[in-house]
Amino acid sequence: MKIRITPSLSIDDEDIEEQFVRSSGPGGQNVNKVATAVRLRFDPSGLPADVRRRLRSLAGTRASDRGLVRIEASRFRTQRRNREDARERLIALIRQAAEPPRPRRATRPTAASRERRLQTKQRRAETKRRRRTIDDG
Repeated sequence: MKIRITPSLSIDDEDIEEQFVRSSGPGGQNVNKVATAVRLRFDPSGLPADVRRRLRSLAGTRASDRGLVRIEASRFRTQRRNREDARERLIALIRQAAEPPRPRRATRPTAASRERRLQTKQRRAETKRRRRTIDDG
């Protein structure tokens, strides 16, 4: 089954691996018996190279050396809601990576900002000049 990310981008369900583990979150006595937390792993190899590169950057420590993205969800008490939460977070991350960054336009500093910078430099230099010891010779 395909999961639609954007109108032109979708991922295969087979690229997502889910593992249910015991949660440390809410659940009372249930927390020690039932594996409700979800560890989701996603292999982004099916994504375009530029999206994959941005995804790895956005994922930060959640991306492994091999490029797999890991998401852990244990916010809720049920497997179903944690699974939905993990998938929603993955989709949001991929959507963010799918948007190309706005190009940076080079700008020049204004005349006023250059003047302020020079004034600050002069004040700082004067402060340091006053700290010097006077040599009587």
